[in-house]
Amino acid sequence: MPHSGKQNRRNFLKGAAAVGVVSVAGCLGDDELETVTIGGTSSGSSTQAAGQALARAASEESDVVEVSVQETDGWTANLYEYDNDQIPAMGVDNNSMSKAIAEEGPFADDPVDTLPHQGFQFTALQIHWVGLEGGGVESVQDLRDGGYTIYPIQPGFGTRLLTEEILEDAGIWEENEISNVDTSDIPGQVEEGNVDALCLYGSNGVELASWCQEVDVRSGDGLYLLETDEEFEQTIEDHPGALLNHHEPYGYEQDVTELTDEAVSWALPAQWAFGPQISAEATYDIARLALEHDDVIREADETAPDFTPEYMAETVMDDVPVHEGVADFFEEEGVWDDAWERGEAE
Repeated sequence: MPHSGKQNRRNFLKGAAAVGVVSVAGCLGDDELETVTIGGTSSGSSTQAAGQALARAASEESDVVEVSVQETDGWTANLYEYDNDQIPAMGVDNNSMSKAIAEEGPFADDPVDTLPHQGFQFTALQIHWVGLEGGGVESVQDLRDGGYTIYPIQPGFGTRLLTEEILEDAGIWEENEISNVDTSDIPGQVEEGNVDALCLYGSNGVELASWCQEVDVRSGDGLYLLETDEEFEQTIEDHPGALLNHHEPYGYEQDVTELTDEAVSWALPAQWAFGPQISAEATYDIARLALEHDDVIREADETAPDFTPEYMAETVMDDVPVHEGVADFFEEEGVWDDAWERGEAE
């Protein structure tokens, strides 16, 4: 079985343990299609929607691969699922991947032994603050003063990991009570008035995640953007895993501009990542589907980006191998960088 040449615990190939996964996913079925099971995070998430849209495109437009989407606990949690041979592919953000490589954040006390190869970018999420009427929070300065109940997204989500880090750096985390409910439960908590401020997110400047849409609907027209300040924006800019965005609010059924008409977000891009037990032919075709049939993808997921080779390659990091099939795709499309590491499919 081929290896990447790295014999330490940062071995990016799954080794013999991968055999158990191949029997479940990444294998050829009776119809000669290779089935790739992707960890798509929770029901109602942007990743689940993107994965289901990709599955539809594969069903309609591929004679090489079929895609199955499995519910998981989030981008950060997906790295543990992969390490435990529960999923062979996933949606994951670069911040979580970088933390896993460096054994920082949640991976400091609970590291992973194996990581997938990189694929291509499929979304960018714009995370921002909203307050809830009656909660008394109008600005990030109020949150620094503390004493509120805040929802920084569900534990296990990559968006939660990044948000937690930013709020810690901004002096907000320790000063407030943290709600850790699942995204499926937070709309009910909002309806009952059990939180004062929340972090919500939309995808690619198009639409809110579906659980955020439900928060919007069940808030009783009580949501509004929080005012930020230069100090908080500098915190976002100083974080290597985040991008500072200023944009008009989108996706809300109500007017959320009572205090400010501009959302300040910490944007988090994400990519599909694939284990080397998946064939190069399969990942090449998945990348081809995104580029050539993004119309089919967008019919199923209105938040899908405008896939171009340049956009798809934006998330590639220098220190993690790119899956062989995706590397072939990038080379064919003229966006391959020789500084990147080419993975080897088993």
